[in-house]
Amino acid sequence: MSVSDGGPPGAAPGGPEPQPEAPSPWADPTSSWTVPDVAAGAPARVDGAPVSHAGAAAGPTQAAGSWPAAPAGLPPAAGSWSGQPAAGPHAAWPAAPAGLRQAPPGPYGSWLPPPRRGLAALAAPAAPRTHRWGLPAFLLAEAVFLLVSAAAGVLLIGGSLGSDGPPVDVWVFVVATAVPTLAAAAVAVAVTWLRGNGPRIDLGLTWSGRDVAIGLGLGFAGLFVSTAAAAVWVAIVGPDVSSAVGDALDGLRAPWPVALAVLVAVVLVAPFCEEILYRGLLWGAVEKLGAGPWLAFVITTVVFAFAHFELVRAPLLLVIAIPIGLARLITGRLGASIVAHSVNNLLPGIALYLMLVGVPLPAPA
Repeated sequence: MSVSDGGPPGAAPGGPEPQPEAPSPWADPTSSWTVPDVAAGAPARVDGAPVSHAGAAAGPTQAAGSWPAAPAGLPPAAGSWSGQPAAGPHAAWPAAPAGLRQAPPGPYGSWLPPPRRGLAALAAPAAPRTHRWGLPAFLLAEAVFLLVSAAAGVLLIGGSLGSDGPPVDVWVFVVATAVPTLAAAAVAVAVTWLRGNGPRIDLGLTWSGRDVAIGLGLGFAGLFVSTAAAAVWVAIVGPDVSSAVGDALDGLRAPWPVALAVLVAVVLVAPFCEEILYRGLLWGAVEKLGAGPWLAFVITTVVFAFAHFELVRAPLLLVIAIPIGLARLITGRLGASIVAHSVNNLLPGIALYLMLVGVPLPAPA
């Protein structure tokens, strides 16, 4: 017995009629991406409504002729999934966003920044500034430094620094000079916790072997340059030009533990705190205002030189600050500049230690 012409194709003689085949989900224009949905000149649609690029890019390709997944690294605002796709079943991505370039190979590569050349290539890329603090935070920390310094000078030192007053106790002097710097650095760190992402992210307070190597290299190079610059400066200005700390401790003697405390304060404490304040907090505040790394380097270097309130030595301090700032500029972190600053302070710290324990030092030529 043959199957009648009107029977369904594939039906067995005398058997039950075959069930209709379930429709493919890819053929349903209200629930899936199909070729008609992305035809030329039509916006992308799902469930009968236009969708934005975020929805289209959320998953991989679902069917032949569907939208491809978003290229890796493309900023959400750069693509236009809901715009007019190019001719053909696949939509073409628009041109690279302003300031970015498409990485080869293929049309769906990552969006990368343009290659940096010249001096721009020397500086580490600036991290996005997402913190909520800015220049007022630096001014607050600097105000704390000045107020604590004034209070320490009155309460601890008094009139000892005057020419007619009694000699200052070395240990008291160490406390009176270290506490204001520590207080300012503490304010800087607290600001990053309260109004930002913490000192590691906001200030770049991280360390690596590369940072230490760069800090040592620039520190010793800066030490050589600053020593030569100091000799030239003494020849121009005269031998009486010295640091405020050297002037205050000149001619004093102290037990070796106290002298060692002076050495630690000059070589370790002061560089750590000053870098947090100037090339951490001030640097971040300047970049928050829209400045690039090089402008931040220039501003922080000049402010650092004049913030010591030693106008006669300001040009020399400017020379000293350049390699320290370069360490921060090249690495983008404070670890390198802290090391460079410590190396730069090493010889003055050793000289103060030897002077305090009574070892005679050669007089400048």
